[in-house]
Amino acid sequence: MDTLRAAKYPFLEESAAFAESQSADVFSLVFSPSYAPARKRGRGRVLESIRRSEVSYVPLANFAYDRLMEVLSYPYARMLVSCVNDRFLTKRYALAESVRMSGLLEEERASTVISIAKELKVDAVSKDDMLMMHFTDYLRLSSRIKSVEWKLVNSELFNGNVFLSNDKFCRALQNSLQDKIESELPLDVPKDIKEEMANDIKFVEAALIEMKTKFGDPVGGDVAVESFPPCMRTLLIGTQNGLNLPHSGRFALVSFLHTLGMDSEQIMAMFAKSPDFDESKTIYQVKHITGEGSGTEYTPPECSTMKSYGICYEPDDLCNSGRFAHPLTYYRIKTRPYGRDGPKEEKEKE
Repeated sequence: MDTLRAAKYPFLEESAAFAESQSADVFSLVFSPSYAPARKRGRGRVLESIRRSEVSYVPLANFAYDRLMEVLSYPYARMLVSCVNDRFLTKRYALAESVRMSGLLEEERASTVISIAKELKVDAVSKDDMLMMHFTDYLRLSSRIKSVEWKLVNSELFNGNVFLSNDKFCRALQNSLQDKIESELPLDVPKDIKEEMANDIKFVEAALIEMKTKFGDPVGGDVAVESFPPCMRTLLIGTQNGLNLPHSGRFALVSFLHTLGMDSEQIMAMFAKSPDFDESKTIYQVKHITGEGSGTEYTPPECSTMKSYGICYEPDDLCNSGRFAHPLTYYRIKTRPYGRDGPKEEKEKE
């Protein structure tokens, strides 16, 4: 048994087998002083997911006990998340664990990557150290990644398999693990175990509340959300439902909201709902786009650019009317007193 791999990827079946071989069970994990390091690390996994949206990698010495503690920290973290039972936390924790896995896999041999992919129920093979994923799994895992480079038409296929670079393959697997964890949580945690975990549960709840209350109401002022074009409305709903937006989508939404008069704090509040929210990175990105950090204010992309980026979502009749070529013009038409049913004008452009 490869105990190092079991500790690095604690969601594997061999990780559970390793714990079982050491006579470790849930009761011992929660109540025994011998497993205190696993409980501490498990709480740390959840707190890191809240604060950084990524679980760190702890270098593991060649000792079975250290590796066992790392393996057991994973089910303890899952129980903590289940006891808190908050949708945002569940999604953020799932993302954090999957980001950790993706980063570690990029340093592994192709054979290891393929074996983990198969355990995640992904049909994958390697050929001359090139990684390939069956196109059905590729479509399933890449559908939420809106960048043009991820479209199937821009990929190389061979006998139904998609050739992928190592980093892209691992990024796709990230979505697979994220989906797996989300589908498995919350667990049904017995009452006596919840009571024993009460202090750690309160600690996690406090950290979660602190993050959520740090930012105010995401949409305020005179912004008329109901008048947003479908593309911006879809992007906004995505942030509020905890979905991960492509970089092009974030840029478009931030620049659009800034042009409408929203300040950086209001914009930050919307992105704080996303499971991959990183405060320091988001502050930098928002201030760069709005000109606070760079001195250059960026304007939202026009409709043709939104289409090329794959973020022109569900265009309606007004979008298809040919009256404008920019999301901002859509908004201005909709917010005029006569709205979309008023007198038609010549095609406007920003």
